[in-house]
Amino acid sequence: MTYTVNCSILLTELPLLERPAAAKAAGFDAVEFWWPFESNVPGDAELTAFERAITDAGVQLTGLNFNAGNMPGGDRGLVSWKGRCSEFKDNVDSVVGIGERLGTKAFNALYGNRQDDYTPAEQDELAVKNLVYAAQGVAKIGGTVLLEPVSGTPAYPLKTAADVLAVIAKTQEAGVDNVKLLADFYHLAVNGDDVPAVIENHAKDFGHIQIADDPGRGAPGTGTLPLGEWITRSRELGYAGPIGLEYKSAAADAFSWTIRQQAN
Repeated sequence: MTYTVNCSILLTELPLLERPAAAKAAGFDAVEFWWPFESNVPGDAELTAFERAITDAGVQLTGLNFNAGNMPGGDRGLVSWKGRCSEFKDNVDSVVGIGERLGTKAFNALYGNRQDDYTPAEQDELAVKNLVYAAQGVAKIGGTVLLEPVSGTPAYPLKTAADVLAVIAKTQEAGVDNVKLLADFYHLAVNGDDVPAVIENHAKDFGHIQIADDPGRGAPGTGTLPLGEWITRSRELGYAGPIGLEYKSAAADAFSWTIRQQAN
């Protein structure tokens, strides 16, 4: 099983640049990050420090988010955020540069919350344009743009796999084929989606899988979701990528479930 550790939600007791090495020390060879910088276009020194933290740790950066705004403040992406289009496009260039230097191929674009000053249709039209721009950008390095349902944020409009797939269909109509569903089993389950049906119908086309248990968004085994069964079935149906560990846990026991799994 290939796992990739999301170092933006795990190992957070450590400074950000120490987390890739901690993931390696815990036995993992791959990591992923939300956007790890304050600005859309970080300076050379910031980029170099981040990239060296990855390469010095000896891990592969398998995934990176585009800038999603102020996540602690409630933002959930710039893709559909009218008034920030130029920022998003500038960020695409930065993301592509990191991906090219580190061999990263998967890039998560959070859709963005609904805005009171604009209609959903206006935001959705912008979102498709931005997703197409991002997809064309990452295509230069063989990359894929990921789009995911999100829970816990009422203003975020993509709640189910069907919501995401409808947007992806529009990007395909606009001429790109490298926007894929990020199947976050936690978000899908919390939002009431039929996760087994999503897997049966779409696993072969998943761009990525992320996991956390429910309730609590904790490590596998702390809740009631049959994550192992869902992963196994996704593999059987053709998903061959890594499994993103995107759950909340103290660093001391963040990966104890993998030891139990190996012992079984």
